[in-house]
Amino acid sequence: MSDQTFDPKMLEALVCPQTNGPLTFDAQAQELVSKAAHLAFPIRDGIPVMLIDEARDVE
Repeated sequence: MSDQTFDPKMLEALVCPQTNGPLTFDAQAQELVSKAAHLAFPIRDGIPVMLIDEARDVE
């Protein structure tokens, strides 16, 4: 596990790569969630992985 953490201020600049819609930060799961696309993008070593192939489906 890394000491780096995600800076929630980055949410102002990031959008869902599938819908271009807003993302929410799930601190517990360390994911960025697109409610419109029903996808959660992982955050690894403090860096969001904004690849659709790396995202998991969410309800």
